[in-house]
Amino acid sequence: MNVREDRDPHRRRTLAQAGAVFVAALVWVVSGALLWRTQVPRLDLPELDPRDYFPADALARAADFRRVSRLLFFGSLALQLLVLGLLVWKARPLADAFGDVVRGRIRTGVAMGIAVALALWLATLPLHAVSHWWRRRYGLSEQGYDGWLRDEAVSLGITIVLAAIAVAGALALAGWLGGRWWLVGGPALAAVGVLFVLVQPLVIQPLFNRFEPLRDKELGREIERLGDDLGVRVEKVQVADASRRTTAANAYVAGIGPSKRVVLYDTILDGTFSRDELLSVSAHEVAHVARSHLWKGLAWFALLAIPGVFVVAWVTQRRGGLEDPALVPLALLVALLFSLATLPFQNLVSRRYEREADWLALTATRDPASAIALDRRLVLRSLGDPDPPGWLVVLLSTHPPAIERIAMAEAVKAEARSRAGS
Repeated sequence: MNVREDRDPHRRRTLAQAGAVFVAALVWVVSGALLWRTQVPRLDLPELDPRDYFPADALARAADFRRVSRLLFFGSLALQLLVLGLLVWKARPLADAFGDVVRGRIRTGVAMGIAVALALWLATLPLHAVSHWWRRRYGLSEQGYDGWLRDEAVSLGITIVLAAIAVAGALALAGWLGGRWWLVGGPALAAVGVLFVLVQPLVIQPLFNRFEPLRDKELGREIERLGDDLGVRVEKVQVADASRRTTAANAYVAGIGPSKRVVLYDTILDGTFSRDELLSVSAHEVAHVARSHLWKGLAWFALLAIPGVFVVAWVTQRRGGLEDPALVPLALLVALLFSLATLPFQNLVSRRYEREADWLALTATRDPASAIALDRRLVLRSLGDPDPPGWLVVLLSTHPPAIERIAMAEAVKAEARSRAGS
């Protein structure tokens, strides 16, 4: 045997793999750089004191509320990790027990996935109940416990369906492709993400809220004019009956293609917010559409989903491969840990796009005073923290802190005064 001849093909395979990794990394970096770009100019934001914009008693009350809410959140997360760790430890006998009942590798894996979802739901349900009680105590919810439990059950049902689809797909691909199943699984997960965003307003959201067209036709026409100014056609403005579960006010944009729509909470239309404030929040949501932020978010999801699925495949392959349904809890634990590890970056991207939507809304409405009033009122209604600690912003904040958003509006206002005086 010629050792050199045997070594050459191995070297060529290694070089080919290294080249493939390099090309994939280059595509990732270039795609990320393109997605990162926004239209927000460099602004000299003033240093603001929240006490100049919010009453001291309101800040103290919000701090008391948020302190407990954060403890409940982190406690729930820790409990999920603990339960997943225990299920990974006991996965083999659990898989054997399910296998005796359902028969079949994929069916056993799906049963394991459903068991994980149910265990996590049951373990965290008491903390979620305390969280609901805490929101009711501070007046952020008037929903009864029966309605809250129904919502929790519906959320569980959605989670079970999604978990069953993900587990069945992963096990089927692993049985077909072995350790390289992630090459198909990553793009498949990205495609499922697109499908989910498409159908969510049509299938998922109606399970929790009723939606109806905006009755205020004049407001609707003004929102359409804002869309024209931003270069986008606003076809659907809907109102959600959010008051059935919260007193906080909000608005959002949902869906892509035929399911695309701007949604206002009915709580923001209760007469508390001025007409100009409603136009300010609507302009922000329309700006998301104008800059294709949902599509860009899906692109980021794809860029993270593929390496995420690779990590799941790599870890489970060290234990024999995801062809084994007993490794489903391990795969779900790794997926959760990957999501947590990348969460600061995901939030950084989200805050960047939210900042762009704020900027475009200010340019469309030319009304920074209403933007400031809107931010103040939203914080007071939701008992938000207008200036949270930096570590909390990095870990959890999908939006810039309210005081930063106010600072942007103040900078625009100061620039307008400067131009008027010159």
